[in-house]
Amino acid sequence: MVPRVAAFTDTYLPTVNGVTYTIQTWRDRWRQRGGRMPVVYPGSDEYAPDDGEHPVRSLPFPFYEGFRLGTPTIPRALDDVDVVHAHTPFALGVAGYRLARRNDLPFVAHYHTPTSEYAEYIVPDAVTGFTERASERWERVFLDRADLVLTPSEETKRHVETEIGVDTPVEALPNGIDLQQFRPTDPAEFRERFDLPDGPLVGYTGRHGYEKRLRDLVDAAAEVDATLVFGGDGPARSDLEARARENGVDARFLGFLDRADLPAFYSSLDVFAFPSPVETQGLVALEANACGTPVVAADAGALAETVVDGETGYHYPPGDTASFAHAIERALADRDRLAETCLEHRERVGVEKAVDRLEAVYERL
Repeated sequence: MVPRVAAFTDTYLPTVNGVTYTIQTWRDRWRQRGGRMPVVYPGSDEYAPDDGEHPVRSLPFPFYEGFRLGTPTIPRALDDVDVVHAHTPFALGVAGYRLARRNDLPFVAHYHTPTSEYAEYIVPDAVTGFTERASERWERVFLDRADLVLTPSEETKRHVETEIGVDTPVEALPNGIDLQQFRPTDPAEFRERFDLPDGPLVGYTGRHGYEKRLRDLVDAAAEVDATLVFGGDGPARSDLEARARENGVDARFLGFLDRADLPAFYSSLDVFAFPSPVETQGLVALEANACGTPVVAADAGALAETVVDGETGYHYPPGDTASFAHAIERALADRDRLAETCLEHRERVGVEKAVDRLEAVYERL
């Protein structure tokens, strides 16, 4: 019998990010295996819940547009689950912990986001240091209450074990991507719909958050003979648009893209550029690679591991925009060779393998 798993998360639809997509994809795969994975998340008027989704009362988070603070509530419908899986150490993660302890259930904590590293972008400067220290202390306390901590990469596992310093066993389990969806696609219709020009395209899609350091991409693009294409949206978008105008960069901002459009978006690009230093895996990099598009990424966090230098893309020192521009030019020159090796790597990152391992983890606990 497939275990019944309750997932608790502080970020879910309609918010667009890697955590949201991972939870949704795992839930769908779990259903296909005959299991149940109800999801508890902060509710909003912008998203109507599907079967098995349980929104709780929430308020807007004052410092970061698009996120909401849910109340640590345990829906009554979750009393018959076998395992509790918290994808956050905060409000709804605490609710998951309470459910696990109340019913004497195995409790899995998932470390998706280095919260302390986001502090300088989401709280006023006057309290940044305090917020970083408080987040680190609480993460350690929360993770040590779990029976097992999961991380999306070996680099993040190392961070949890050595820098956060948890005593709980930690296991790296990559999130995986849907290889049926993310594959090379004819981009002609997509390029025509968004009026994308001929010639090299360098782009990024995802949340336009300040922590992603997308300004570095705009600055690097000023030194590269290519059109810059942004998919997605977020609080940094207006600043990025202004920066592109100041630097004379031909930048196209497409706005939020439907998930069905992403394979064509990636296939349209000659290079996917990813300057974020705070990733715990970097799913969009894997999605781009699965579509045959090389990635130039900051040599920091999990992207140092996710992108295989010289095979699926290139790295550059984070914050060094001259090196960033050089790495993009190098990837453009090597595009055909890198595309082949990207496709050779794609079978290693499928979501089915991830869910196989996840099921084994639950059954073991």
